[in-house]
Amino acid sequence: MAPIEVKHVRRRDADVFKKVVFVNRAKIETRHRKIPLNNDALKAIARMIERADALGFTDPDHYLWFACRHGKFDPTKPLKKWDTAWRALRKKAGLPGLRFYDLRHTFITELAETGVADLTIESIAGHLSRRMLEHYSHIRLNAKRNAIDALDEKRKQERQQTRDGSQGENAE
Repeated sequence: MAPIEVKHVRRRDADVFKKVVFVNRAKIETRHRKIPLNNDALKAIARMIERADALGFTDPDHYLWFACRHGKFDPTKPLKKWDTAWRALRKKAGLPGLRFYDLRHTFITELAETGVADLTIESIAGHLSRRMLEHYSHIRLNAKRNAIDALDEKRKQERQQTRDGSQGENAE
């Protein structure tokens, strides 16, 4: 999800039982979508819900990443900036140059490298075009090498089968 999409998740958008989050706030309305959650994402959403519950923010329209101004929380407004928290998180992780969008790029790239269909990736990411998918997925050299090696191996096996078949005919 893009940062603005994360910041605009409301309680009603997160379904921990079905393990999905609904993206209802995006730059483009056609990017509204339902995203399945992996275990780590599910834990993060559940933790934000627990935090909201502890603060008494239980209305379905309350944001999970809510605004805080002058030390006062307002669950009726989304968080605008998370710069301080992001810097602290990066420092603790030892990743000082990491940008939030790097996470999105990495995720999309890894999906592509595991052979997930482009349409599925586009649906998860909310991309409208092949061009946007290409912008976000940086297929690594190693994945390209593995694909070429796999093709070479397939051709090698086919040639061997052809040779074995023709040798069998000559033996008769």
